[in-house]
Amino acid sequence: MTKRFRALTAAVLAVAVAVSTAGVAAASPARLSQAVQRFSAAGVPGVAVRVDDGRGRPVELVRQARWTLADHRLSLGDEFRMASNTKTVTATILLQLVAEGRAGLDDPVERWLPGVVPNGSAITLRMLLNQTSGLFDFLNDAATFGLLTGQAPRPWPPSALLGVAFAHPPLFAPGVRWGYSNTNYILLGLVLEEVSGARYADLVRDRIIKPLRLKDTYLPTDAEFRGRHAVGYEPDAEHLAPLFPPGVPIGDGFAGPQHHQHVNTSAIDLSAAWAAGGLVSTAADWNRFLTALMSGRLLPAAQLAQLRTAVPQGGTTDDGYGLGVMQINTPCGTVWGHSGGFPGYRSHNYADATGRRTVNILATTTYALLAPEAAAAQRELVDAAVCRMFGKS
Repeated sequence: MTKRFRALTAAVLAVAVAVSTAGVAAASPARLSQAVQRFSAAGVPGVAVRVDDGRGRPVELVRQARWTLADHRLSLGDEFRMASNTKTVTATILLQLVAEGRAGLDDPVERWLPGVVPNGSAITLRMLLNQTSGLFDFLNDAATFGLLTGQAPRPWPPSALLGVAFAHPPLFAPGVRWGYSNTNYILLGLVLEEVSGARYADLVRDRIIKPLRLKDTYLPTDAEFRGRHAVGYEPDAEHLAPLFPPGVPIGDGFAGPQHHQHVNTSAIDLSAAWAAGGLVSTAADWNRFLTALMSGRLLPAAQLAQLRTAVPQGGTTDDGYGLGVMQINTPCGTVWGHSGGFPGYRSHNYADATGRRTVNILATTTYALLAPEAAAAQRELVDAAVCRMFGKS
């Protein structure tokens, strides 16, 4: 697999032309408002931001390209594909089972999935959770390209995704460094089912959705939304190609209706992402989950401390990765949560260590954010939102 193709898939299940925009909702602090405007002007079809500083007066801003209004008026109440934010739910359920004495973080994956994972006796559940297993990410293989784009839909059960991953050698020895891989969380979904004897979907329902009364959160089995939802977009093939190095197999780009140099990707089915990225939710539901998690309602203190024990991500960032959560270090403070990317859907959902303060950034594109201007504007927006959350902007 070439580095060029990895550039295409790296934006998914993790992080265009200038557009005219519909107005910003309500008055808001200047820095945050300006960051939203710059993000929108960098070619983002739509963005919805919510910042809650814990004082009962959250700031909400919505901005979208005028041409998208014909499809949908974006709202923070919309259902949204949460993509890799799902990993935090998967990790939480496993830590609940650990707290119950039914599994151990240092159990080798071989104990629960005998004969499934190459070198599985050397890879622990902790390594799967904190992305230090070294296992190849199935999304970095051209075989799954049709899954991402929707151009060649087909069933992708966990066994098929793992087959793609295990056709490649590991990227590094277990535990020696960090490397993001969706393969880890497909395996964790299977481990959860083996440990509990229940289906992953039922575990999410019974341990997360029902106890927290999350009314708009679910694990779809196809591309259909159940309620009012955000419409996602990606650049059409002509405008997608310049975002990648020469040689990346863009082909026909993404499947879906085309207009204004974009493709509506809302009907692409990535339910195969399952325990690694399959959940649909809303900003309100996800905040309820993060608040419950960080405040200790879902995990005992020992397991919550394990969740927040982070390893360095390395590279150009000083951010860390815990057990299914990202540790995001901004100029104004550290937050915990995750980001997620799906064709047409990019989100950042974070809370402070107490869970009382939260940030949601929901954008209706993922691959357009590979453009340098958009990528820089995205990080600027995250920093501005977190600073506002901490009362420092």
